[in-house]
Amino acid sequence: MKSFAITVLAIMFSTGLVAQNKNVTETSKTTVTTVKDSDGEKKVVRTQNTEQQQNIEFQNAESNALNKDVKATPVQVTSTTQITTPDGTTRTVDVDRSAYYTLGDHKYQVRVDNKGYTMMNDNRKAGVLRQLSPNSYIYQTKDRTSVGYFDEEGNLVLQTYDDKKDDIIVEIYKRSN
Repeated sequence: MKSFAITVLAIMFSTGLVAQNKNVTETSKTTVTTVKDSDGEKKVVRTQNTEQQQNIEFQNAESNALNKDVKATPVQVTSTTQITTPDGTTRTVDVDRSAYYTLGDHKYQVRVDNKGYTMMNDNRKAGVLRQLSPNSYIYQTKDRTSVGYFDEEGNLVLQTYDDKKDDIIVEIYKRSN
């Protein structure tokens, strides 16, 4: 019975000694933005967490050589952003779409707000984007409502129904660098 207990303990403690088969790198970047206005100072805290995982594989795994070369494998990157607004609410954004976009001669800025994104044009609020599903948004202005998404290049694509023409109008806001 004593040898059985020792064997069980040895197995339990040895399972934690197995080598990892992944390289994992986690980074965190916190940005605090202070805005001063007539109401006083407001702080917006943005924390971006990035995790990179890469499987470790050998080029010639079946060989009897002592030192083996590591094969290059793809890296999976997962990034989430947590935003804490001045009113104390915190929300998590999987992909932060905050950037500058252009449509024709007009330049727009998409900024994260408490419930989604605000689209600004010449420091004036042009409309709001609210997330419906992972890459589907509703865009609301004073006079129209559109459905939008971000394409593979990161451009904002808005689709609006025109009831006079009975047609869909597609606008593509190109992402600027």
